[in-house]
Amino acid sequence: MSESRELKDAVEAGQRLQRVAVEVGKAIEGKQAAVRLALCAIVGGGHLLIEDLPGVGKTTLAQALSRALGLDFARVQFTSDLLPSDVIGAQIFDPREASFSFRPGPVFAQVVLADEINRAPPRTQSALLEAMSERQVSVDGVSHPLPRPFIVLATQNPIDQSGTYPLPDSQLDRFLLRLSLGYPPPHVERDLVASRDATLSVLDRVQPALDAASLIAMQRMAQRVRVESSLADYLARITEATRQTRLLSVGASTRGLLALASAAKAHALVDGRDFLLPDDVRAVSVATLAHRVLLASGPIDGLAARAESERVIESLLERVELPE
Repeated sequence: MSESRELKDAVEAGQRLQRVAVEVGKAIEGKQAAVRLALCAIVGGGHLLIEDLPGVGKTTLAQALSRALGLDFARVQFTSDLLPSDVIGAQIFDPREASFSFRPGPVFAQVVLADEINRAPPRTQSALLEAMSERQVSVDGVSHPLPRPFIVLATQNPIDQSGTYPLPDSQLDRFLLRLSLGYPPPHVERDLVASRDATLSVLDRVQPALDAASLIAMQRMAQRVRVESSLADYLARITEATRQTRLLSVGASTRGLLALASAAKAHALVDGRDFLLPDDVRAVSVATLAHRVLLASGPIDGLAARAESERVIESLLERVELPE
């Protein structure tokens, strides 16, 4: 009886998440696959890195997601002179009380947009590490919990663009998924030119389709998606394949395996299921693993390196035998 009830809950969750996707699609047209992956990152309880050229909708996607999810939102524009305290907050002296008090930074929001995160130096980038992994920040030895849910949506220009700093591997690993949008389809761009009203932002079309409590419930539901032993073995074999190929000098870690499982389970829930299928794993593998591996040769960073890493993961998926 409880099993059938959970299945009904999964179906309802999938329907509500599809409504979120529809709302986001009002601002980001022609990018259904990217929107779906973004929802997988959020429902999987993780953070999302959106990497692409300037001007293709990275920031718009992040803002549309926060609106459709009905969550508090804060934006931090990362620049070369941004300090860690500008992100997490600082102790401020109150002369009237003759004491220090903590003034929270913009990271104390349910959705934090770290816009162009790789334009800030490593010290400021690392200010987000504790927040992303522990859901708290520490200032002067005092820990301050962050709101729930807590989601970092970071945008990044390609490393080979001028004025950027590569993200540390430890921080890249904190992003559950990395995706890119690419250019819009030609018909979408034509419609933008022909009909866009300069006085109306595309974000004004997006309406809330969820709330914080519902999203937290869905994140917990995603954790309970059933993974049969054959699927668990399939996940492990994909991860092991990244460690065995000569095309990669560093394969996916155990954390990468767990991230792949979380993203795949979230994909199943977005589809309205409480059980995992091989298609769920294959749908999220590239976005989950490509930024967690290092190429053995070829480009080190930038668009070319990302594309090559993704091609390697895709080729490994073709070689790993599907579960029976």
